[in-house]
Amino acid sequence: MDIGLAVPQYGRFAALSSVLRVARAAEEAGFASLWAGDRLLTPLRPKDRYPGGDGAIPQAHRVFLDPFSVLSVAASVTSTVRLGTSALNACWYPPPVLARSLTTIDHLSGGRLCAGLGLGWSSDEYAAAGVPWKDRAKRYDATLDALDAIWGPDPVAVEHELWTIAPSHIEPKPARRPPLYLAGFAEPALRRIGRRGDGWLTATLPIPMLTSMWRTVRESAEKAGRDPGALRMILRANPIVTDHGEPPRSGTVAELSAYLVTAAEAGVHELILDLQHTATDDQHLLELAGAFKARLTS
Repeated sequence: MDIGLAVPQYGRFAALSSVLRVARAAEEAGFASLWAGDRLLTPLRPKDRYPGGDGAIPQAHRVFLDPFSVLSVAASVTSTVRLGTSALNACWYPPPVLARSLTTIDHLSGGRLCAGLGLGWSSDEYAAAGVPWKDRAKRYDATLDALDAIWGPDPVAVEHELWTIAPSHIEPKPARRPPLYLAGFAEPALRRIGRRGDGWLTATLPIPMLTSMWRTVRESAEKAGRDPGALRMILRANPIVTDHGEPPRSGTVAELSAYLVTAAEAGVHELILDLQHTATDDQHLLELAGAFKARLTS
């Protein structure tokens, strides 16, 4: 199992100094990847429950840096670590704008981009972005179609009820087509991943649930004539490190690592370790990351 780290981006870690220090240190320590998420705002009276914990939006998310900018900074001080999004809310962005932002990171990093996309969960954020919440799955599929076209050969031309791209040159192209990892837990989302994605962005779930959903992804890939063995399962963990917790959401490093080892045995190919909810500062975050890495690679 490859081990990646969420790049500093929100709460007390939303600072240039944190991004620079942790990105450099993560690469030096042998982490495989750095990942950024995508939040727009924290409504005072949310219409939708946050998909984690007790359903309340974490207070740290009130301060959230732009994922493209954060990954660009991380790219500038690293040379080998992969750079991923986990996950961008794909529907917020017109496809040419989304493609340009992602391709720029890939271009400036020498081909290290991993593109992770999702639908998001907050109708408040959709409203703020000026994007309809209704029919978002159709918009998502259309966005994936447009990205395929834009990252393909020129001239690019797209005709759709949502947008039109006149026959055009759209460059630069990515160094190679970035792996496209898709998020989601509902059955239609899992089947879309099997048909269209290079992997599944998931979270810390009970192992039986994780393996059942992964089976759905693989079955969908097989039905679509794709090789299910080529797909990757990437698990994002946002643990709270404490002496008295309930793994996999909270617990000691040893307890949480035991769950992650079991997840690897169940098929997880890569871990995204996000320690921004539990670390007190940059040094603490790096110490915790090192402790997890030592447990998971021993």
